[in-house]
Amino acid sequence: MLHDSECAGYEDDYGPQFDRILGLNPHFATASDRLPALCNVAIDGLIRMYQGGGHFPQTMRGVGQSNGAGTQPEGDSLRYAVNVAQGLAWMPKSVQHAVLGSGTAVELALACVERASRSADPGAIALAAWAAAEMAGFFAADLFDKLEGFLAPGNVVQTVPGAWALTAAVAARHLGPTKKVQQLSAERLLAAQSNAGLFPHVTPAGGAKWARAHLGCFADQVYPIQALARLACATQNTEALSVAEACAARIVALQGSAGQWWWHYDIRDGSVVEGYPVYSVHQHAMAPMALFDLHDAGGTNHRAAVVKGLGWIYSRPESSELIVSPEDGMIWRKIGRSEPPKLVRLVASLSTSVKAGWHLPGLNNVFPPGRVDRECRPYELGWLLYAWRSRGVVQKLRSVWS
Repeated sequence: MLHDSECAGYEDDYGPQFDRILGLNPHFATASDRLPALCNVAIDGLIRMYQGGGHFPQTMRGVGQSNGAGTQPEGDSLRYAVNVAQGLAWMPKSVQHAVLGSGTAVELALACVERASRSADPGAIALAAWAAAEMAGFFAADLFDKLEGFLAPGNVVQTVPGAWALTAAVAARHLGPTKKVQQLSAERLLAAQSNAGLFPHVTPAGGAKWARAHLGCFADQVYPIQALARLACATQNTEALSVAEACAARIVALQGSAGQWWWHYDIRDGSVVEGYPVYSVHQHAMAPMALFDLHDAGGTNHRAAVVKGLGWIYSRPESSELIVSPEDGMIWRKIGRSEPPKLVRLVASLSTSVKAGWHLPGLNNVFPPGRVDRECRPYELGWLLYAWRSRGVVQKLRSVWS
């Protein structure tokens, strides 16, 4: 294992004063003490996950029911390879080489651009264009052409890749022509936010199946927060910042008493439709990443909510089983219900589609939360490193265009 001490003193133009772990001191000492070890687990896990040739699996599944029993890779994911590159880019070259077998994060990102040029997955295309611009200063023109077609008026677009497209356009706007992608993606997001401050799963919201048209998952909230915050910082777009602020305020208000970031929301009234599973990546990476970017862009400081969410990783009412497994280099994926796959979500989405806020009574007693899903996906560890080790990304957007 590579220890966090190897990252000590690693600086760039935005140096230690922008380090998000150091920024937690002195009021959140417990969290700042835990995070270096959590980053170490992520690095060790990525070393185990790497399949060679720039490839990472869809998931690593735990073998058996005890920590230290080992894991096995399943599948392959271009999206997740990009996310790994994004996280590793903030690590010293020695760490990058240890994970990638002498390769670097920039080399991985550029290899992903080449793979994305042959892909029909808009999420992988947007992520690859974003990473290439931010990490390598490379303008992936072919990928932006693809994104422009994907975002064309009349198309139904999932909110998450739509938000990634906006983040990519903002990251690359000083490198090449991204105005059209920026405009199309921003207009979609700004028009899609509900009166409750939340985003639907697809844009426009009417493009979803009737039973899910009122739903937005946690990812549908955090990636627009991040994208719109960066747009606001780069272009002084006050509407974008206001929309991001409203969404962040709503998910923070809905956060669970133990710090849980809940899974599915009703965009009409801003209530929780189904809270479970609670995903560890939401707690340790995705919420921190988006909410820190919002604050860096001039928005509200939600650091207390970030730290509360991180605390769930270590202590929670649903289960006493350890989620972090240093022995395996894994942070187990989620805690869910003991149920047939997604049954409670289906029932909740159907009942709330009939009447907002109406839930079938007794489901929590019949299907209580507590089951740990013993798998871990590469993007979860990549986003963890990106969320906590990236420095000055938003500030750099401001300086480039000041």
